[in-house]
Formats: sequence, structure tokens, C-alpha cells
Amino acid sequence: MSGNSEIFEALDMLDKERGISADFMIDRIKKAIVTACKNSYGNEDCVVNVDQAKGVFEVFLNKTVVEDITDKGKEILLDKAREIDPAVSVGDTVAVPMDTKQFGRISAMTARNIIRQGIRDGERSRMLQEFESKHQELVSAVVDQIDPRSGAATLVIGKAEAVLPRSEQVPGETLRVGDHIKVYVADVRETEKGPRAIISRVHPDLVRRLFEEEVPEIYDGTVEIKAISREAGSRTKIAVMSHNADVDAVGACIGAKGMRVNRIVDELDGEKIDIVQYSDDPVKFIASALSPASVVEVVPAEDGSHACRVSVPDDQLSLAIGNKGQNARLAARLTGWKIDIKPQSGFFGEEEAGAQK
Repeated sequence: MSGNSEIFEALDMLDKERGISADFMIDRIKKAIVTACKNSYGNEDCVVNVDQAKGVFEVFLNKTVVEDITDKGKEILLDKAREIDPAVSVGDTVAVPMDTKQFGRISAMTARNIIRQGIRDGERSRMLQEFESKHQELVSAVVDQIDPRSGAATLVIGKAEAVLPRSEQVPGETLRVGDHIKVYVADVRETEKGPRAIISRVHPDLVRRLFEEEVPEIYDGTVEIKAISREAGSRTKIAVMSHNADVDAVGACIGAKGMRVNRIVDELDGEKIDIVQYSDDPVKFIASALSPASVVEVVPAEDGSHACRVSVPDDQLSLAIGNKGQNARLAARLTGWKIDIKPQSGFFGEEEAGAQK
């Protein structure tokens, strides 16, 4: 087969640059050649010898030795066969060495297309492995391009690419080509177009992973993140507890002079983060979840439903409810309770303030 060295150089390059194994591609090329032989000669009884170490790439088409040819693709005359193997007789099979030039233009195209498909399949397989190894993990990515119409960003993650749709970007955040950002791999799906990583900058677990990276006590299990509620780009509440009486969970997350939490806030482009103390006692948990507002009293509903009424100092009512109800809404989501907030004096004004779970 002509151009052996080019073929092996191409295989070597695929292996090094795209991480597609040469063995995988050789297997595909063998299948492509069988297809080419079938298309050109109606004969798929061929032998393909490939030895990358020796740079050997040979193709033989098995033909039956005959006195009169009725099928050129499958038969060979005795005198021609004896040029290959002097000992053959009529009825024997002989391996006829092939030259790719004999395949004809159409067959060569067929082979090339199958090889290209093999490259695509190899990349799909490698991308799937790459993404699956990062499933539910935080990964560093580089912004490669941004679609001016949809706003979707194409990111390079390792040797793979993934698309961060506008819906998974933090509201108000402007990404630029070349930016290094962290994204959360929420899911990995095999689609018709290949493996697809569902990546996000708005997923609550992005914040969870950032804290795991930044706070050694969370990484080693001393401090546990019990719950997170997030409105990306604006505010996140995170509930933590310590499994060691000597370690303050909230303090560990904040860090000396706020350094740990500030690094996370910077990564999230200024998103506010409330770190609150988790408690198995819903009354205590709900009170801390409404931070930064202080709470006078939490009264759970008598019917046992996850609903409660919370009293706060009159001057803290708007702080407890938050801008457009955000603080109460995030606290309700964090605790899993429906929270109705009222001022300590008991006067509600026109309508009762509350938050739905």
C-alpha cells in the first residue's frame, strides 16, 4: 500500500494530539479497506496486515485459481497465480497483493469516509470518557468563542469542547473569549451528535464544589454542607454544620478576614453568599436561615405541615423579607419550610409578607 509512512505519521499524530489510539484507528482502517474491496471487486475476502512498529501496511485479496475467469473480483488465472505462488493449482486460493490505486476513486472515497467516521467515533468515545470522569465536578474551562446571536459560549475543557448556553450563564455576567472560568458538569448525555456535557454556572452545586476547593475542613469531612439555595448572580444561602466541637463551621467557611468566602465571591463575580449554621431543630435552622436578619420567634404550624410563622424586630422586617422577597424565598428553599414573616409588633400593613417553599 503506497504512502505507508504518511499513514503511520497521521495515526501517530491522532494518537498524540487527539488522544485517539492508533489501534482503534487501524481497526477502523481495516474495516474501511474490506468495504472498499467489496465495493470495487464484489469480494470482501481480504487480509489486511498492519505492523505500525515496522511501518508495514499490506492488503491481500483472496482469489480462487481458475482456468477461465467469470468473476474478476474473486478469481485469478493459473499463470498469474503462479507468479505469486508457483505451487498453486486450479481450485486453490491465493492471496493477491493489492495496491490502493487499484481500488478506484469511489472505493478510496468510501475508505476515507469510514476513516473519518472512525476519527469522529474515536473523539466521541474519548470525549465521553473525559466528561464522565468529570461528572458532577467543578472544571476549569477557557472561553473559545461566543455565539453573537444566542449568547452561548463554546468552552474548551481539557481536550474536549462543551457549550455553555445563555440559560446556564450567571445573569449579568459578561464572558469574553480567552476568559478562564469554572463550570459545573451537571450531566453527561450520549446524543446523536456525540457525547454532550450539560455544564452550568448557575447550578447550586457549583457553589458546593467551590467551597470544597476553598475550605479544607469541608473537603476532609469535618464540616458538612447540609443545604444550598441559590439565585445565581444575586445571592446564595449555604447551611453548614461541624462534626468536630472544636471547629466552627461558619467560621471555617468564611476564613481569616473573610478570605475564603471572598475568593468564592470573586469567582462568582460578586454574588452575595450567606453562610448559616445548620440545625436538626427546625426552629433554630429557620432562624439562622433568615440571616442577616435577626429573629425573635419561630412558631411551627400546629398541623405538622412544614409551615411556620416568624416574628422579627420591626426595623428588620424588610431585611428579613429581602429585596423582592429574595431573603425569605431563599430561606424557605434552604430549609424546606413555608415561612410567613411578621413584625414583632404584629402590624402587617396592607398585606402579609411571606415566602412560599
